[in-house]
Amino acid sequence: MKVWDRFRSKKTDTGSVRADAVGDSVQIYSLDDPRLVEFLRFGFESHSGVAVSVDTAMRNTSLFRAFSLISYAIGMLPFQLIDNDTKEKAADHPIYRLMHREPNGWQTAFDFRSLMQLRALANGDGYARIVRSYSVRLGRRVVSQLIPLDPTMVTPVQNGDWSVTYRYQPKNGLTQLLSSRDVFHLRGLSLDGLRGISLVKQARDAIGIALSAELAAGRLFKNGTFIGGVLRHPGKLSDPAFERLRASLAEKEGADNAGKNLILEEGMGFEVPGGNARDAQLTEIRKLQVEEIARVTGVPRPLLMVDETSWGSGIEALGRFFVQYALGPWFTAWEQSVERSLLDDDEKDRFSAKYNAGALLRGSMKDQADFFSKALGAGGAPGWMSQNEVRDLADMPATDGGNEVSKGAMSAQASTPKGNGNDV
Repeated sequence: MKVWDRFRSKKTDTGSVRADAVGDSVQIYSLDDPRLVEFLRFGFESHSGVAVSVDTAMRNTSLFRAFSLISYAIGMLPFQLIDNDTKEKAADHPIYRLMHREPNGWQTAFDFRSLMQLRALANGDGYARIVRSYSVRLGRRVVSQLIPLDPTMVTPVQNGDWSVTYRYQPKNGLTQLLSSRDVFHLRGLSLDGLRGISLVKQARDAIGIALSAELAAGRLFKNGTFIGGVLRHPGKLSDPAFERLRASLAEKEGADNAGKNLILEEGMGFEVPGGNARDAQLTEIRKLQVEEIARVTGVPRPLLMVDETSWGSGIEALGRFFVQYALGPWFTAWEQSVERSLLDDDEKDRFSAKYNAGALLRGSMKDQADFFSKALGAGGAPGWMSQNEVRDLADMPATDGGNEVSKGAMSAQASTPKGNGNDV
């Protein structure tokens, strides 16, 4: 098959050529699309011979687990807009409601952020159309909705004046040219500063080997022969002995008869076949590919359900590692993307978007109690949190007089004026 035979060319409503890659979810809309150049150079197949797309890659349980851990964490953690002047939550700001409650009419904030994060991991970019409407309360146009866009249908283009335009080609309809003001762009690690790098494409060969190993294991279960043991006879088994042996084996089938002994006749022996080197190598390859998936996503192996670490004090260190190195860069990407795209110029110095990773870093109830007691000023040391701040972290209502921060016994003594030695 020739290269061009792998495309079905169509004319879009705008007259440009649209080519759909057969067997893959990537759609190429013009001959100058960089995805076409990539296909001509590398194709969509891995070196193992397996075609790796986002859909096929997600069938690998290790990759699915890694992507879902990161996406769920981004979706479930509190994401708030903070007023830099008061350090309070800017709950009255429209962006707070969008990112914390309801970004559009059919998704929750968890749904929206999880979807955008998953697309940024798998495709390299997450896009959302910014919809603005007039607010009577504020007397100006504000962001009212965020509509997710399929990243395979969006192409960022840098113009001659260094501005960026997003070319959006829906499945049905005309091509739309959107300014950067109208697109919320969550970008992964990038080589050109415009498009993020797809982890699926970068790890295509590792994922292909993992999929091939799973396919080989599946074929083994489908077409292979599994023998519990082998009966070996030094000569030829007589017909009466064969009938007695078959009846004896039938009596020992089923879980209720497990462990019963087998009586053998005429010098017959029983052997249990061991695993061969090929089976051991297949098992080792599948374990190694879990490590490759962990390496490309930054998720520790034990969190991919590879149980080789003590689940005691070590799990706390693994949790910190996951938050700092796997989630930390994405926290910053989300925060700065919101501030760049959703805040007006006169608001960017006043408000800050912040992720609160405390829910993932909280220890046991005892650890939390020790931390809160020190934060309140236990032991005579100055505190750095008030009772109401602690109660807010525990989802408890505020109390009267609970906004004061303890100065501590040592601070109180230091602030008390001392006499000159002549006072009685």
